[in-house]
Amino acid sequence: MKLRKALEHRILVLDGAMGTMIQRYKLGETDYRGSRFAQWGSLVKGNNDLLVLTQPDIISTIHTEYLEAGADIIETNTFNAQTISMDDYGMAESGARLARQAADEFTAKNPDKPRFVAGAVGPTNKTASMSPDVNNPAYRAVSFDDLVVAYKEQILALIEGGVDALLIETIFDTLNAKAAIFAAEEAMTELGKRVEIMLSATVADKSGRTLSGQTIRAFLASISHANLLSVGLNCSFGGSFLLVCKCLSQCWFAKSVW
Repeated sequence: MKLRKALEHRILVLDGAMGTMIQRYKLGETDYRGSRFAQWGSLVKGNNDLLVLTQPDIISTIHTEYLEAGADIIETNTFNAQTISMDDYGMAESGARLARQAADEFTAKNPDKPRFVAGAVGPTNKTASMSPDVNNPAYRAVSFDDLVVAYKEQILALIEGGVDALLIETIFDTLNAKAAIFAAEEAMTELGKRVEIMLSATVADKSGRTLSGQTIRAFLASISHANLLSVGLNCSFGGSFLLVCKCLSQCWFAKSVW
């Protein structure tokens, strides 16, 4: 694959946060709604994924700014674009197409520096490993199968929209991530097209564990079966603390995943 081949020759730079870039525009409720959702029955301000439909020029501008700054890979604005986090607005494919268009424009300007698109797949707002009810530890707000259905719908749209990779990110529950990996494999088989899979976990506190209680090494063991391009950690508690987490798992990771 082109992305994996490019990594054999040089380090590729991933873009930065989408949310903070959107905040600079100081958008209000009307801006988020646009004409398409002007009569929507609930508040939508803060639903950043919705902006790929109501404010596509803003999202395209953000993609362009990251590309102009030198990013090799830009992420789609689709973090919550699945039915568990919100109703299906068809945002995943729209988000992928916006990022694909921006990346292709920059690749055309400089074919020696191809640009790539990573489809952002967030963790959803529910956890499959823990109960949200302290009085009922056995209760789960979402099942593995529920997550697979929602993720597959999102991932199918991202692949059809032209992404080079899927970035399953902000992983706080490994079971959620495994559902996303399973859904990705099903979607790729169904479409007859393979894209890369990238993972990015988040630690919940300075113990170096995810929210569902796993250490970084345990997390790596849990996902080592998958065909992955990369595994990393997000910003969480800052670069210095994350460096410690990475050093603790580096040797094991190199032997087991690669």
